[in-house]
Formats: sequence, structure tokens, C-alpha cells
Amino acid sequence: MKVERDIAGITVPFAAGLAVSIYAGSSPAAHMFSSLVIISLIVFLTHPQRRVTGTGPVWSSLIVLMLFCGYVTGSYDIMMAISDTDEMSATEVIASDFCTSMRKAIDSIPFSNAETGEIIKALITGERRGIPEDITEAFRESGASHVLALSGLHLGIIYGIVRAGLSFMGNSTSIKNIRSIMIILICGFYTLATGAGASISRAFLFIAIGEYAAIRKIRFPLSVTMMASMTIQLCISPASLKDVGFQLSYAAIAGIAFIFPTLRNFWPGDRKKDTLLDKCTRWIWDSAAMSIACQITTGPIAYYYFRSFPMHFILTNLMAIPLVTLIIPAALVTLACSYIGWDPPILIRCTEWLTASLSWALETISDM
Repeated sequence: MKVERDIAGITVPFAAGLAVSIYAGSSPAAHMFSSLVIISLIVFLTHPQRRVTGTGPVWSSLIVLMLFCGYVTGSYDIMMAISDTDEMSATEVIASDFCTSMRKAIDSIPFSNAETGEIIKALITGERRGIPEDITEAFRESGASHVLALSGLHLGIIYGIVRAGLSFMGNSTSIKNIRSIMIILICGFYTLATGAGASISRAFLFIAIGEYAAIRKIRFPLSVTMMASMTIQLCISPASLKDVGFQLSYAAIAGIAFIFPTLRNFWPGDRKKDTLLDKCTRWIWDSAAMSIACQITTGPIAYYYFRSFPMHFILTNLMAIPLVTLIIPAALVTLACSYIGWDPPILIRCTEWLTASLSWALETISDM
């Protein structure tokens, strides 16, 4: 618990100071008011007569410092945004060109249904403009919009594929470290190639922190990884705080970290003694519990922005997530074959059938 408290003492005041600055915008009056708020908080936290159990002058100083750093970081980001030239680095240009080539390769695959290619482009590259409106609406009404937005689900599948693909290297300590570095580089390049949106950037930071922990032979609780990732992401891109994807992404992780464990333990019995049938039913409950936990934390945010609430989100996730977990690897293999000029009909039909099944399932749910 001490580690969680320490990292919270950095993340929470930093994010609070940043929020005050970012939401104040570029208005001088708003910044003057927010500056008074920050000064008042600093005076309160450093007042000698303040007594809070479990905190001391060092802890109060840390909170004050992080609050101030967050405010300054947000203000600096606003000033830089005004004079930003939007120039891309050489790495970003290479990554963007790679993503463009992937989209062209997907377009060249001879799918019998054009919708298949458009959905795969969304799942792999984040390009959603070509998806028909009725399909997009079905995803939205069924509560599966997050499936089309590149996030931890998509990068997590890519991460699993990359990790499995590099497993041939061996398991010595030095090889494991090299593999971790390669995984971070590959996932980082993919994140850049797909636009480095707030959700997928959060997922990449989770992977990077996890691989760093593996190299150091330590283990971070999910809550610590979440707060460390948030702090790093806000330092790199303060404006992400206003991004809906950023808010929903971290809200979902908060649900998984703090609510899901309690819901998960509602299912009776000893996991170590489960039969095959018990494992199947427990998997269904675990999936439902995770959906509920995420919906508790993301539902209010989604309703605030979109004025909608998916009634069948549990059924949607039970259907969509397993299918997407199959579609992405199948699509990547199909894409790799297309790059070398080979279009195996069986693989193409299989990918198309899985994608059609996803569309049908979500359309059916949206009509309920």
C-alpha cells in the first residue's frame, strides 16, 4: 500500500494542477482565477497549524510541488500549442508511411465484401472513415465503439503476437532483456504508425512499464502501473487530459484495478480445483465482471459526452472481444501474405467470415 500511496501523491496533485491549467485555456482571466486557486491550496497545504493524520511536512511539500508542476506544465503546453508548427519527426514520417502502406495492402486483398477490408483497416490501423454508417451505428448502439478505436485491446493482441513470435530467441537473462527491448521498440513503432492516440499510447506505456519491470525483476501492481503511466503521458502530452479517449481509457483501467477484483471473487469455489466446466463458467463470469467494472467507471463519462448508455454491454463484450482476438491475428497473417504477393483463399475466407460474424453479432445486439 505504501507504493500506491507514494505514486498517488505524485499523480493526483500533478493531474489536478494540470487540469486547472488545461481547462482554464488561454484566457488571462481564467488563468488569474486558477492561479489564485493554486496559491490558496499551497497556503492550505503548507500552513503550520494544519494537522492531517499520516502526513508530514515532506509529504505536504511533495503534494505542493506536484500541484505546481502540473499547473506549470499545462500552461507551458498551451503556450507551445499556440506557436506549434505541427512538424513531424523523421521517425513519425516513417511510421506514418508504414501505416499508409498497410492500408493500401489491406485494400488490395480480394475480399468478396468491401466492408471486411474497412473493418480490418479500423482494427489494425485505426482508419474508420470507410466503414458504412449502418455498421458504425450498430457498433455504437451495441456498446462496441471501443472495438473500432485503437486501444489496449488491440495493442494487447499485437503485443501477444510479437511476444510469441520472439519466443524462439531463448530464455536466458540477456536474451529476455533483449526481447523486452525489441517488444518495446516494435510496439512503440506501431503506436506511432497508428497516430499515437491517447488510448493506444496509454496501452504502450503499460507495456513499456511492464517490460521494464521484467528486466528489473520486479512486479508492479496494476494501480501503480496506471498512475505511473498517467503521469508519464501527461508530462509528454498535457493536452491528453481533455481527450475523451484518455479519460475513458484510464477510467476503464481504474475499474479493472479497483472494482473488478471484488466482483471477480463473488463467484464461489476454489479456482485451483475447478473442472473444465467450472473453468468455462468462471471465464464467463470473469468476463462479465470485467465488463461491469469498466462500465461503472466509464459509463458516466460516456453518457456525459455522448448521451447514451449501452444496455447490453455484457453480451456485447462476451461476443465482440473473443471475435476481435481472432480477427486481428487472422488479418495480420492475411496482410503478411498479401505483402509477398500471395492471397490464400482459405485464409481470406476465414478472415472474412470472422469479420462478418462480428458485424452480425453487433447488429443483432443493437436491434434488441
